[in-house]
Amino acid sequence: MADSEIPQGELCIVIGKRCKSLTEDEDPLDYVLGFTIGNDVSSRYWQMPERSGQQASYSKSFDNFAPLGPVICSTAQMPAPDRLTLVTTVNGVERQRSSTVDMIFNVRDIIRFVSRGHALEPGTVIMTGTPGGVAAFMEPPAWLQDGDIVEVSIDGIGKIRNKMVFEK
Repeated sequence: MADSEIPQGELCIVIGKRCKSLTEDEDPLDYVLGFTIGNDVSSRYWQMPERSGQQASYSKSFDNFAPLGPVICSTAQMPAPDRLTLVTTVNGVERQRSSTVDMIFNVRDIIRFVSRGHALEPGTVIMTGTPGGVAAFMEPPAWLQDGDIVEVSIDGIGKIRNKMVFEK
């Protein structure tokens, strides 16, 4: 890996009931088992079009790049997933503090969109995207280093902690 990896704290949706092509009349949360936390590690080096074939997902698909957890918080315990504080730290230093209210799309709209034309089965995990404040836009960029400890916490869910170990 090149020195271009960043953590991106994200709220993750866990589908609990099969759904497909949800309409505006249906509440997508009726199909959700709960929510968890994701660290959507991304390699900016591999996001470049000449390396990725124009596919952003390639830069997020390396081994160990999407840790999830530590629990699934039910929708009964988390009735307002669009108003949660998300904090990402690296080696104890805050790198991101944002709210799910700042996401480009809200949870319900994300589920409706992803369900268009294909079924979401129980156990499907949808990473919602990071609400902002990621390290790639810091001056200078704050790239992850081998051995860094990344923690992502979200109100009401908890904290996921992982050590970055890059292939040599």
